Amino acid sequence: MDNPNDVKELIPEFFYFPEFLENQNGFNLGQLQMSKEVVNDVVLPKWAHSPEDFIYMCMYIGTHTMENMIMFMDALFGGFGQMGSNAGKALFLCISVDLDALTDEKERKALEGMINNFGQTPCQLLKEPHPPRLSAEEVVQRLARSDTSTLNLFHHLTELKSFFIEGISDGVPIVKAVVPRNQSRSFMSQGSPEILVTTSLNCLIGTHGWLPYDKNISNYFTFIRDATVTNPKTQRNIGGPFAPGLEITSKLFAVSHDAKLLFSGGHWDNSIRVTSLTKGKLVGQHIRHMDIVTCLAIDYCGIHLISGSRDTTCMIWQIVQQGGVPVGLAPKPLQILYGHTDEVSSVGISTELDMAVSGSKDGTVIIRTVRKGQYVRTLRPPCESSLLLNVPNLAVSWEGHIVVHTSIEGKTTLKDKNALHLFSVNGKYLCSETLKEEVSDLCVTGEHIVMGSLQGFLSIRDLYSLNLIISPLAMRLPIHCISVTKEYSHILVGLEDGKLIIVGVGKPAEMRSGQLSRKLWGSSKRLSQISSGETEYNTQDPK
Repeated sequence: MDNPNDVKELIPEFFYFPEFLENQNGFNLGQLQMSKEVVNDVVLPKWAHSPEDFIYMCMYIGTHTMENMIMFMDALFGGFGQMGSNAGKALFLCISVDLDALTDEKERKALEGMINNFGQTPCQLLKEPHPPRLSAEEVVQRLARSDTSTLNLFHHLTELKSFFIEGISDGVPIVKAVVPRNQSRSFMSQGSPEILVTTSLNCLIGTHGWLPYDKNISNYFTFIRDATVTNPKTQRNIGGPFAPGLEITSKLFAVSHDAKLLFSGGHWDNSIRVTSLTKGKLVGQHIRHMDIVTCLAIDYCGIHLISGSRDTTCMIWQIVQQGGVPVGLAPKPLQILYGHTDEVSSVGISTELDMAVSGSKDGTVIIRTVRKGQYVRTLRPPCESSLLLNVPNLAVSWEGHIVVHTSIEGKTTLKDKNALHLFSVNGKYLCSETLKEEVSDLCVTGEHIVMGSLQGFLSIRDLYSLNLIISPLAMRLPIHCISVTKEYSHILVGLEDGKLIIVGVGKPAEMRSGQLSRKLWGSSKRLSQISSGETEYNTQDPK
């Protein structure tokens, strides 16, 4: 490390791929010459508990390095630190030579050879320091001062507040609440509300107005209730009844990313139905499964939809688009996936990582490819009980981590009945955590797991350790669905009594409560909107 001619650089695997540190194939790598110790896995520093921990710390340190890259730039490449008194403070300098000032011909040719091989930097291009690069926290703080930006709730977990909205589905559980992430926005519609989609247990559809960044009101958001949900003459419903005796959960519904289409399963005729959210009419009906469809999921890009069924199969469907707008599903599935021996109970898909993941009542999780439908591997979450293990929920992170919720069938008490498990993108089992409640819905957002339970608790856990980050928020009633908005500004929670709870960063003491007056692009009128979520919801766990 002391030789200036010996240049070392970390390969990309140091920042994402822990498997390269392990001799998983058991190759004979020989012995050390002095101690005769067998060479096997890479010996990690003492501060790293595992290869995964080592890679995670490399990623964290890499972020710190990028924030301090300014010092490197000033010392090299003709920067501020190349000349004068600043050069003496630098630990190293690039080759910067004035060839015209050399009188020794041999020395000149030697330096020319070094320059041809290694290059050189100008003596000095900049006479002022580079502007510093903002850290992630500084960017958030700067954006928070803007009237058109949101606060990331995961950066302010100690400041969360909850507000409730009524009148959407009074007395009937909300089983789906989501703000689609890629709603089409023209220049003229900037600043106007987006769509928040809700679906109730009685098949009632709501498309509400949603603005997550109203800094002029106490709760930061504006919710504009869909007037059609309270008028029997204008109500929009999912066409066709559900199968008798089927538990209606959020897994039976998926919304296209442009908020135009609602996909639903669980129907008596084994179909996947496509409903227009704007017209409330059935625009597609696909019967390919041999039994009831039990779960649906859409990938991050909105290209593919995956379905699971009681017939033990999964199907990957292409979402058909016209002019960049989804209009339905292809007539035939892209892939039909086999392998389970019991009903498929949960699915997840990542087109970017070419991963289709399914969990079943047979206690297994199977990974296959999206493009070719090839089998990759089977995951078996650990369980000490001899009773049947079910996989009611799972989620795939952006980096491919697989979060699996398991429940032991037939166990009457909650003790040790439910657990959360984490697997790497390559199927390596990482850790588990026993749960004290029955999970009804979960999602992975960045480095966080957000879960809702039938016992009425909203939990936020760290993705890599599965540990609770904050104390669970008590919603007092069973939670039927949860989702995180695309800006990471709010968590939407659907309760059994039909209330929609909106959890976000609220600071009523610092903001003006009441009415918001907003001027829309292309309109000479001023639109007055009063948030329907002005009432704070008490999430303290009763003693």
